[in-house]
Amino acid sequence: MCSRFLDSGKFKPRLYQELITATAIEKNTLCILPTGMGKTYVALMVAAYRLEKSPKSKILMVAPTRPLVNQHLKTFRKFMLIDDVMVALTGKIQAGDRKVLYEKKQIFFTTPQIIKNDVEKGILDLSDFSLLVIDESHRSVKNYSYTFVVEYFLNQSKNPLILGLTASPGGIRDKIEEVKKNLHAENVEIRTEKDADVEPYIQETRIEKIEVELPEEFKKMKKELEGLYTNRVYNLLRAKVIHTPKVSKKVLIAVQADLGRMYNQRKDFMVAKAMVDCSQAIKIDHALDLLETQGITSLNQYLSKMKKEKTSSARKLLASPNFSNVMKTANDLFVAGVEHPKLEKLIEIIGGQLKRKGNSKIMVFANYRSTTEKITGFLELNGIEVREFIGQAKREGKGLSQKEQIEILNEFKLEMFNVLVSTSIGEEGLDIPELDMVIFYDSVPSEIRKIQRSGRTGRTKPGIIIFLIAKGTRDEWYYWSAHHKEKRMQGILKELKENENPNKSKNLSDYVK
Repeated sequence: MCSRFLDSGKFKPRLYQELITATAIEKNTLCILPTGMGKTYVALMVAAYRLEKSPKSKILMVAPTRPLVNQHLKTFRKFMLIDDVMVALTGKIQAGDRKVLYEKKQIFFTTPQIIKNDVEKGILDLSDFSLLVIDESHRSVKNYSYTFVVEYFLNQSKNPLILGLTASPGGIRDKIEEVKKNLHAENVEIRTEKDADVEPYIQETRIEKIEVELPEEFKKMKKELEGLYTNRVYNLLRAKVIHTPKVSKKVLIAVQADLGRMYNQRKDFMVAKAMVDCSQAIKIDHALDLLETQGITSLNQYLSKMKKEKTSSARKLLASPNFSNVMKTANDLFVAGVEHPKLEKLIEIIGGQLKRKGNSKIMVFANYRSTTEKITGFLELNGIEVREFIGQAKREGKGLSQKEQIEILNEFKLEMFNVLVSTSIGEEGLDIPELDMVIFYDSVPSEIRKIQRSGRTGRTKPGIIIFLIAKGTRDEWYYWSAHHKEKRMQGILKELKENENPNKSKNLSDYVK
């Protein structure tokens, strides 16, 4: 693209990025591109075009996390010739200072919560903004801040244009339609890995599903926990609080909230009993999740934390003979140093890869911090150069500052270590170098998270994706759930693509004079 705002020596867009941009500069667009295929490049070109047409207008790009916000600022500064007018805004900047920056600067990168709050407080007026870019726009559902930011932008801007970016809008048609509606998207630009203009940039990816067998002690605990869980669920069925024994944790949490509201209105004994059963079912389900997919360390930590709880549901559950048996077995196994068989398999896989290619970059994903900590320590003990990559500190426990996160990613790029063990923070959009191997230590039922994790490899070079699965556990169910949802999403996107009829014959140069 020819623009006085872009550094033509550095910025070399691909054809499909230019074609998407040609549509996105004309009307509100939802851009769906595989992970690692340069969605931010599209945002750069659309921003440059808007500034060409309205040099005094302002640009706003929002992303769900601060690391992503800073990454987008870094990318824009790398390729645009006006880096002095750009700024990343965080809650650490005082409201008064943000107000001054809104007046002085021209291109803004921040989280949607900051924009929502500043508009509502009168600190920010969006009337001079000509473009709103929404990264990870699959989050534009229900009451997430993105939806408010879009409405404020459309109501205030004198010349509004919206660009939504995502790799995975979801496998439910209604959700995709909701994202489209909330973005006021008149057009959907879709590219998949199989499209002719994208395929040359996709490398071969080998996918392996490696199964492990749970030890007998695990199976005994699993059976006891399942019995306890079934008992609580059938109590809820008899109380007509739920209508099927096949109920998800998400549903149980919603039921728990409803029961709490009911009890606040009338202190009824049956409601109180149902509240206890529901709370215990959630606790047992979580214990099962940790046992099946994570390991003894995570389970033992959770049970120890439960002992400190003062709620009646926790006290009654801890007093249950069967639950006491589980706690004793878990503690005995923890003291004996027994861990999940996936850990040993992980060492075997990583060790084999490093023997084949000593400078391999490998990323291991796990759902819980207790697990990432255990994996990191275990790999270190086995002589593997590894770092843990987690979010910022919570009320309890450790965390990484934003500066520490950036340092770790830079060290990874410089090949100072081989393995990065990450929680979900490593899934969305961060500038993580091309990987040789991605390992799912645990499976996720979300097709969006599966796609984000998998997209870390197979872009500039061939890659390997490995799913570690404990047989007969929710690992299997989550794996197949995400697999089928992803297939369904691909079918929906194919239909959407066939129904969209943008003018594909134009190139971006036709628009920029």
